[in-house]
Amino acid sequence: MAQSHDWVGAAAAAIAAFLTYRYIIYPAVLSPLARVPSAHWSAPFSRVWILWIRFVHRENSTLHSTHRRLGPVIRVGPSELSINDLDSVRTVYQGGFEKPAWYSVFDNYGVPCMFSARPGAEHSARKRLISHVYSKSYLQSSTAAAAQSRAILYDRFLPILEDSVAKTQTPHGIDMYSIFMAATMDFIAAYIFGLGNGANFLGDKAYREHFLELYKARNDYGYYDQEMPWLTKFCRKLGVPLCPKWADGANKELGEWCWRLCVKMEDAQESECRPHAGPLDQPIVWSALVSGLRNEKAKRGQASVLYPTALSNFKLSVASELFDHVLAGQETAGLTLTYLSWRLSQSLELQAQLRAELLSLSPNMRLPKDGTPPAMPDPKQLDSLPLLHAVVTETLRLHAPIPGAQPRQTPDSGCRIGPYAVPGGVRVAALAYTLHRDETIFPDPEEWDHTRWLPSCVGEEDRKRRNRQFWAFSSGGRMCIGSNFAMHEMKLIVAAIYSNYTSHTVDDDGMEKQSDGYTGRPENERLFLRFERVV
Repeated sequence: MAQSHDWVGAAAAAIAAFLTYRYIIYPAVLSPLARVPSAHWSAPFSRVWILWIRFVHRENSTLHSTHRRLGPVIRVGPSELSINDLDSVRTVYQGGFEKPAWYSVFDNYGVPCMFSARPGAEHSARKRLISHVYSKSYLQSSTAAAAQSRAILYDRFLPILEDSVAKTQTPHGIDMYSIFMAATMDFIAAYIFGLGNGANFLGDKAYREHFLELYKARNDYGYYDQEMPWLTKFCRKLGVPLCPKWADGANKELGEWCWRLCVKMEDAQESECRPHAGPLDQPIVWSALVSGLRNEKAKRGQASVLYPTALSNFKLSVASELFDHVLAGQETAGLTLTYLSWRLSQSLELQAQLRAELLSLSPNMRLPKDGTPPAMPDPKQLDSLPLLHAVVTETLRLHAPIPGAQPRQTPDSGCRIGPYAVPGGVRVAALAYTLHRDETIFPDPEEWDHTRWLPSCVGEEDRKRRNRQFWAFSSGGRMCIGSNFAMHEMKLIVAAIYSNYTSHTVDDDGMEKQSDGYTGRPENERLFLRFERVV
């Protein structure tokens, strides 16, 4: 009996010794990451701390203060780093580090899209199919993009503002958060599917508000699937979901909405009696994606890097890709425009300066008195306006629509990040929130100051440093493919407004507090402005 107790005791001691070494001694002392400063005393041993600050929506602000205290590379978990300097960002994001499983939550309809594709080779293959239609040169020369923009701005968007001007006796203003979200959805949906087969959120306020509520549910409950995927799946199987069923229902309804657009588009393309689509109804992104996938299948077939993820799930892959484009294209630009109009509404003097610059365009976007829609401005001229570019860029800096962490995974062979040797399989991420608040690059970083981007106010070297640190669209081969489209549509919308109106704040409660998470939205998700027509 004594020998039996000795054996059990020895086994227990051995297990305790192994667990102590594996989860305490090795991560805290012997791991290569032990040299990296820990954001919290528990970080070498557990993910509990970083999971908690993500859960309570304090990750961005907490990591910002921690980087200021401990330096540009910090350890936030046993196998997780946060970085905040350009050299480390170049190593990770221009070095082609692959995406971790965290992105699988963006596998719409159960299949990857370009954004969620984890291997770099698959992402590159997907990107080649459509990158040309999102290039600045394509956008600036596209007759279809110009026609769609003109129709949305002059037939849908500006009439809403003009109608609000006619109701100046009511002091409540109009909710520009909702209207900007509608405009950006109409823009991106038209560019993808064509105007007639896209969305009309500007004309359907009731559905737009319903859609925004669904999207809010999707955003608020992605945490569980991203940070604890195995536990989340297990709980779903037990019938005790961590993510509320109504949030899953919201995701399902959003997916069905985009699926209907894709089916409608497919039916229109396959119809034998369909007329030739003019510029307004040209499905630019859809056509590029579908023809690209078909060409890839014909050329390489099963030898393609896209087989089987895309080529054997053709319809689902197309829908997954376009679902990602419409949602990302709406939210990021809509949030930026909301914050930009809020900032401009605080200064009539700045509005006047911007209007003078906008009216220097030939043609410009000033509405004639007879109500005839003017011609669209030359896209290259619009893009070159320094003050317009400055106010958009500064808004993207201080109020980045995606301020949160963009995780990558170190290669199996390991690497060096700053002065540290980092093993393979480590999750590492930079944040626009922290990069945009580096006081050595952006003095008084919490101040919205458009002059920090103006050539007339800042030296060339300082502007170059700030442009290198600007990270609203990420960087490297996997940076936002829609950055040129977003900048172009935002500049058009701002030009359309401030060529014709002044804006005044009516109710901006909650605008000061931007949500601290992967995306950054106003606390109350509303902004009421009043507009006056410029004489």
